[in-house]
Amino acid sequence: MPFDLTDIAVFVRAAALGNLSAAARDLGLSTSTASARLQRLEDRLGTRLLHRTTRRLSLTGDGERFLTHAEPLLAASEVAAQSVGRGAEVPHGPLRVTAPASFGRQHVSPAIPALLATYPGITLDLRLSDQIVGLVDSGIDVALRMGALPDSSLVARPLAPSHRVICASPEYLARHGSPRHPEDLSNHNCLVLGDQSTWRFDTPVGERAVSVRGTLRADNGEVIRDAIVAGVGIALKSTWDVAPYLRRGELVTVLDEYPVLPVVSIWAVYPSRHLVPAKTHAFVDFFANWFGSPPYWDRDDAPPLATRTV
Repeated sequence: MPFDLTDIAVFVRAAALGNLSAAARDLGLSTSTASARLQRLEDRLGTRLLHRTTRRLSLTGDGERFLTHAEPLLAASEVAAQSVGRGAEVPHGPLRVTAPASFGRQHVSPAIPALLATYPGITLDLRLSDQIVGLVDSGIDVALRMGALPDSSLVARPLAPSHRVICASPEYLARHGSPRHPEDLSNHNCLVLGDQSTWRFDTPVGERAVSVRGTLRADNGEVIRDAIVAGVGIALKSTWDVAPYLRRGELVTVLDEYPVLPVVSIWAVYPSRHLVPAKTHAFVDFFANWFGSPPYWDRDDAPPLATRTV
């Protein structure tokens, strides 16, 4: 009797995610069904492919050897299926996405109508949170993340640069003066996001780290932005958050000759490079096009979000 490709898909996805329940969700199966299919595959092969614990799966030696053949087999079957009939249609199925709260509200939420109109077969489950969640344990298909990424087994694709600037309102600078050098920040009311109380700059003599302090610390960037617009202090901000205020003159940048370090990006992160669903590719490609290069918020001619197309 020939092998069932769905049985093999359960094994490959479980190996990639390290979790059978997450693999089952990804394939639209119940955990019990996925477990039965994995057991059937092992019975057919006459060997154990995965070591199972209550929290994690790991490959056996035979599992590692079988995986090297199973992945290209499934990849070839997917290419064949997607070339004809329903497989050639637009991506479909549930898509679970997480994004930082402020960025998600400002730059993901306005794009959702266009995304769903482009891919009507996708049902989107969007979770906005500043907490970093585990993709596998939470069943997340794609995460949008900011900054430098730690080394991991996750796949990361840069979507756009995240330029950062030091800025304040003209009223604040009229009262307190403009800093001319990073060291001058010690004389200013620096508003701090989370634990970012050390700001780093590229100077002619190398990187310079400056400890800052002020009358406000918050775990939400929009709180900091609203405070600097109101003239409370000076802050390190991403242009995706403050670009409209800079264009209108409600905020101005300072210390432009000392670029903020490190240079960071906005990333799309997903669990595995192998057998990535079409819906995941569709989401990532859509937002890479939606943000643009350079990203629309950094362009002087940035159109209103309501008029943006991909």
